[in-house]
Amino acid sequence: MIPHHTIEQILNAAQIYEVVQDFVSLKRRGVNYIGLCPFHNEKTPSFTVSPTKGIFKCFGCGKGGNAVNFIMEHESLSYPEALKHLAKKYHIEVEEKELTAGEIQAKNERESMLVLSSYATRVFGENLFNHEEGIAIGLSYFKERGFRHETLKTFEVGYALNKWEGFTERAISDGYKLDYLVKTGLTIEKDEKRFDRFSGRVIFPIHSLSGQVLGFGGRTLKKDTKTAKYLNSPESEIYHKSRIVYGIFQARKAIMQEDKCFLVEGYTDVMSLHEAGFENVVASSGTSLTQEQIRLIKRFTSNISVLYDGDEAGVKASLRGIDLILEEGMNVKVTPLPVGEDPDSYSRKKSNEEFSDYLKRNETDFIRFKTELLMRESKSDPIQKVNLVKDIVRSIAVIPETITRTIYIQECSNLMDLSEQVLYNEVNKLRRDKVFRDRNRYPGPADLPQQKQKQIETVKPKDGSPFSEREVIRLLLKYGSEEFEKIENREEGTEETVSVAQFIVSEITSDDLEFCDEILKKIFDDYAFHIKEGIFPGDKYFVMHQDPEISSVSADMLSESYELSKIWSSKKSHVETEDMVLMELVPETVLKFKSDKIQIMIREVKEEIAKAQKEKDDDLLNESLKKYSLLNTMLGEISKNLGNRIIL
Repeated sequence: MIPHHTIEQILNAAQIYEVVQDFVSLKRRGVNYIGLCPFHNEKTPSFTVSPTKGIFKCFGCGKGGNAVNFIMEHESLSYPEALKHLAKKYHIEVEEKELTAGEIQAKNERESMLVLSSYATRVFGENLFNHEEGIAIGLSYFKERGFRHETLKTFEVGYALNKWEGFTERAISDGYKLDYLVKTGLTIEKDEKRFDRFSGRVIFPIHSLSGQVLGFGGRTLKKDTKTAKYLNSPESEIYHKSRIVYGIFQARKAIMQEDKCFLVEGYTDVMSLHEAGFENVVASSGTSLTQEQIRLIKRFTSNISVLYDGDEAGVKASLRGIDLILEEGMNVKVTPLPVGEDPDSYSRKKSNEEFSDYLKRNETDFIRFKTELLMRESKSDPIQKVNLVKDIVRSIAVIPETITRTIYIQECSNLMDLSEQVLYNEVNKLRRDKVFRDRNRYPGPADLPQQKQKQIETVKPKDGSPFSEREVIRLLLKYGSEEFEKIENREEGTEETVSVAQFIVSEITSDDLEFCDEILKKIFDDYAFHIKEGIFPGDKYFVMHQDPEISSVSADMLSESYELSKIWSSKKSHVETEDMVLMELVPETVLKFKSDKIQIMIREVKEEIAKAQKEKDDDLLNESLKKYSLLNTMLGEISKNLGNRIIL
């Protein structure tokens, strides 16, 4: 358990902008920042970060909260784990004992696998730098390739000893379960035998955005042609190769600063370019580029420059990924390297300045690159030229923005000496066909309702909880310390100022009214306690509350997109902001709250009456009828005061 004073220190240190910008490219808009939401796919930014309030909010998917909530949601961590993540970022020491073997087994599967992956990274690193075999084989390999010591440390590379089950035995002796060793892919179990997956290989850990190790890539140093050159971790609970790109943890800040990402193919390509001064580089790790990988990069920039090997296979690989990048609305350029070269080898042959100059001179837009490449293949064959035009038109047709499509059509028209109108017609035909196919295709697995991930309820009131409960709390958080009215004491010649919070708390507590929503009740009770002590807690107290549900709900309310309460309705008069009508809005909201509570009581009394009639209990029936009459009278009085300003 983390001590309260440490939690408070972490919450005070964690600046929402600094935390979010590690994962999302943010641009200033007024006093806030906006970016593409990391929790759902979107092309127009609806994700807002407010440094002054210390909160984030997506108006597309509804997720919101403080820095801790963001880390919890983004990294699928528990509250204590998110706190520890932020403590590490801000160099705050958290006093916690080492996990025992029993505690490791008690952890849930995902956390146990992450802990095991971190352990494996540490062991492989120790092998590389401290073990005789690792130094002689693994470290020698990296030194021969010219990698500096700090680069090896930055990417946490390592070496797996060339033993049948050396790593497996060590991990089990250190308290890790064989079950998790198999699930992470570190150990292979076959025919009642077990052995290390990566034995005798140099290891490249694959990190998440936050730096957690999700999986591994292993390269053999043997000359045996029957042995696979590269092995990767299998798909698991924590590792999905189609959703992550190698080097994103090390590159994310540089990508945002440069507003550009270089995309290469292999692990050593990333490391070499990193050493050459291009830190904004990631790799697809030998897999075909996927939409999830592209969207991950798009969080940080809309500009991708593809660097692939200069051979035919490398060029074909770049072409396959281009259409996917274009379909996501990103700007893509391609830099073909000389035949026989890859980013790793070529960057080492050139100085940093020469390599940078080569990239600038040879970087070209995808239309010119694709046209020149396919024109060489088609030569003077008219049929192949027709296929070439169709190929390029298909690429242009997937671009979502009309202006971008238009510019590329003009470029294609000039390069291929074709009428723009012909190209327009072909592009529009392809887009119409796609729309028709999408509308008329048979439903498949993708059309089935997706199971929503478990998350804290923050937007909609819970069942049985009236909307007025949420509005009462929102007014408390937003305007609690504002002046509501002044009460004059003529006998003593004094004047007392009553705040919005004092009025609301007094009205609700004096009638012994309770909240249906448990989280809202917690906020109200906490606020009432502070008011009783003469303290105004303020909105940040609740946004940074140590209860993650309270902080999430509070942040969500304070980031509401509407300016005026839904309960308030101006009578043919223009009202700009709700703070101008607090004198009327606050009592109306409280009355609506009371009205809702009375209606709940009326429903309960009706049930009592039905029960009394069924059981022929005259005493209960008479008592219930009196209550029913009294409640209806009270409801009528409130309705008169509310007039016609209720909106539900």
